Amino acid sequence: MPDVERPCLLLVDDRPGSFTDYVMERPDIDVILLRFEPWSNALPQSYVARTERFPTFVVRAGETLESAADHYREWVASREVQPRFFCNPHEPLQEVSQRFAGLVGLPHLDTEQVTMVRRKPQMKERFQELGIPCAEYREVATVEEIRAFADTHGWPLIVKPVDSFASIDTYKIDGPEQLEELPALDQREWMVEKFLTGKEYQLCAVVARGVVLDAWPSWTPAALLETVSGSMNANVTIVDPSTLPVDVKELTQKLVDGMRIDHGYLHMEFFLSEDGSYHMSEIGARIAGCEIPTNHGLSHGFDVFAVTLDTYLGRFPELEYTQKRCVGDLLLPVRAGTITRMTGLDELKRMPGVVGGQLKFKTGDRVDPRRASNASSGYLHLEGESVEETAARMQYILDRFEFEVSAAS
Repeated sequence: MPDVERPCLLLVDDRPGSFTDYVMERPDIDVILLRFEPWSNALPQSYVARTERFPTFVVRAGETLESAADHYREWVASREVQPRFFCNPHEPLQEVSQRFAGLVGLPHLDTEQVTMVRRKPQMKERFQELGIPCAEYREVATVEEIRAFADTHGWPLIVKPVDSFASIDTYKIDGPEQLEELPALDQREWMVEKFLTGKEYQLCAVVARGVVLDAWPSWTPAALLETVSGSMNANVTIVDPSTLPVDVKELTQKLVDGMRIDHGYLHMEFFLSEDGSYHMSEIGARIAGCEIPTNHGLSHGFDVFAVTLDTYLGRFPELEYTQKRCVGDLLLPVRAGTITRMTGLDELKRMPGVVGGQLKFKTGDRVDPRRASNASSGYLHLEGESVEETAARMQYILDRFEFEVSAAS
């Protein structure tokens, strides 16, 4: 007979990731993978082979969620263990996966919550209702509506899809002459925002039973949108949040209460002005991208993935920090073409401050990266005595990192 105390988790699996890998290696839980076509068709074959030991339910393309839920209930009823818990660690499948979880009776975000953490106009409307400052915005469908917004709020401004993430299809428009460079606006739903000055910060938190256990801000050398144009793409955990003029844990609890978030990992961005005021940018109810969570764990000396998983398993974990150091992740540059030369991981690990890392490609691979803030050829974790020293070490590596490609054909 199976151990009744052993939890079983239904895990959305749309791409490889550090948290997903961690969950699948936990020996004390059962995992069932939930995949959705067509996303599952794009999974690397090596990854599919590596994960074939897990029972996997696939929602087929063209199938209604109601029909898929019926098929799932029939499929899972014959299994020795059945999920009581649910986790979707990534952004793109929030709407469909959370609704599916609701149809099969698992913990999930309801329709209003998904709207607030996915659709940016409704997200910012909720910020305003909670008294949390954010940029002025408007949903737009034409260039003329963008011009009208600029007439009121001025240039530059930001144009993005209402459900974008990782700065995908997000543009800074400095003046009316750049409007013609935008993609066709009739293919997606779009919005425009007032451009925010100041310093952009990342902010992560874990929530259990409606309580923010802690919130971890990250310093970034460049705003996310600047990274898609070649600026240093990195995050460094700020180990003492009291150095910031905003109480990030209190702010996060206000958001959690206002959005009725019960559990899980939250990832957010906000801007700080020189006068100490802040503007909330966005919030996502999922694990942070890149390797930001690992930064927090290494900085504070605790197992961040174990704590995160516990919240999805209905537990209330205790945070036990064992150290205090400055750790960040550096995303290594990438560009399209066939790789002819690339600095090896062993060489990178010998550079000052490097405590770990991973390369995604090798010489001979063809790459065609998407214009996104999470695009990279790999990542490194670095430590330093301060944010400034950690950033200087990152720049030292970038100055020496070699990534050469032949022209893409």
